Parts: sequence; C-alpha cells; structure tokens
Amino acid sequence: MAKEKLYTKERWYADTRKEAEEIVAEAKENDFLTMQKIHEKHNSKGFYFLVDLDYTYSTAKEEMDKRPEDDAPDGQMNMDEVHEGVPYTVNSDGSVTVENTNEELPEFEDPFANVEAKQDASNENVPF
Repeated sequence: MAKEKLYTKERWYADTRKEAEEIVAEAKENDFLTMQKIHEKHNSKGFYFLVDLDYTYSTAKEEMDKRPEDDAPDGQMNMDEVHEGVPYTVNSDGSVTVENTNEELPEFEDPFANVEAKQDASNENVPF
C-alpha cells in the first residue's frame, strides 16, 4: 500500500503586512503552491496578519495512474483474471437466464435435516 501526501495547508502569523508578504513571496518559490491569502485581523492589543497557504502535490487519480497496471490492490481482482461462477444473462423484462443448464449442480444438503426440536422448553415465559 502506497502512501502519498496530496495536500497541505499552512497558517502563518505576522506582525506587519510586510512580513506577511515576505511569507507569501517565499512560498511562491514552491511550485506546488495553489492558494495564498493574507487576512488582516485586530484585537485589543492591535493589528496582526494571518497568512493561509495551500499546497497541492497531486491528485488521487494522478497517483493511481503512476501505478503499474498489473498491481491490483489487496482484496481486489484484476479484471483480466478468470473466476469461477455460473454465466448468466439478464433479459430486458428483468428475468435471468442461466447459460449452461446442461451441467449438473451439486446436491444441496440441509444442515438442519437431522435436528430435533427441544421438548423441555416451557411455554410460560415465552413473550410471543
């Protein structure tokens, strides 16, 4: 199982707009930067700036396209593999037709055929 980082968000604090713009300028050097925002905030102590940066490295589709074709994930079959089963077709009216009806199917054995009902149980405490 491969693990790849697809997306990262960062939030930076700056005291002045100039510092915030320096953070953005430094982040623009990275090719994976997809979004930057500078938020001007204030409280009782004064003004400050928050810088939001988003980096997108790739998408899940791109990661899956990098994978070799014959490398199916665990628990999943490759579509080219042959599996056992009974071939059938679904008709337009919704009915199903089994294609190879000439082959004999195994006899069904009822697992409860030799089980006897318990006679000792009283019916007084049965809620139904």
